[in-house]
Amino acid sequence: MLEIEDLHVEVGGRKILKGVNLSVMAGYTNVLFGPNGSGKSTLLMSIMGFGGYKVTQGRILFNGEDITKLSVTERANRGIGIMMQRPPNLVGVNLRNMLQVTAKDRPAPAEGAKELDMERFLERDVNVGFSGGEIKRSELLQLEAQNPCLYLLDEPESGVDLVSIEKVGHKVNELLHGTSCAGRKGRAGKAALVITHTGQILDYIEADRGYVMCNGTVMCSGNPRELLQEISKMGYEECIKCKLRLTTVN
Repeated sequence: MLEIEDLHVEVGGRKILKGVNLSVMAGYTNVLFGPNGSGKSTLLMSIMGFGGYKVTQGRILFNGEDITKLSVTERANRGIGIMMQRPPNLVGVNLRNMLQVTAKDRPAPAEGAKELDMERFLERDVNVGFSGGEIKRSELLQLEAQNPCLYLLDEPESGVDLVSIEKVGHKVNELLHGTSCAGRKGRAGKAALVITHTGQILDYIEADRGYVMCNGTVMCSGNPRELLQEISKMGYEECIKCKLRLTTVN
């Protein structure tokens, strides 16, 4: 579903991504590990097409189509949705209206608001005065309304208390197991690329493949739980050393 080929991205004239290659197949969930400042969020924002993220080399393919130069709206209409780590406050736009607009010709997910304990927030401005956990649940409710094919989730467990992480985790798992999506009506196979710093979200979702990103590039890939175990024991510095050893040998 998603192919990233030799992607180089600059932000404010500074090189952030330096030749990223990765893929996500339909029906699969891939996770992306990496230290702070490694380029993980930049990758997701670039896939979504946000302004300020300048692709200088490489391309992004979605369902076989080169979307590198498409707008955010065009990418969303094709079936890509994102949960941002720090979404903006939307003063003057209440959550109920946001869900109705996001759902387009489909009914807004009223049941989802109840499941996520967000019913009392429906008449409030989006994210204004929300706690970290409430923002995450609001983002998930909006994703449920959009019903994308590809989910880009930027640290869904960050800033979330123990009660909220359970609600968030179960909801993420439910969304990823949907059988059809707005961008590909009637076809199964949702996919996800999930950034996780702690790996806590893996307690709730089944991940198929893991990637480790350091210094703006993908260092290695493999079984996500095994990678997390190695990172927990050895740290990210060992990933960098391993990559240097392989480069020297090759």
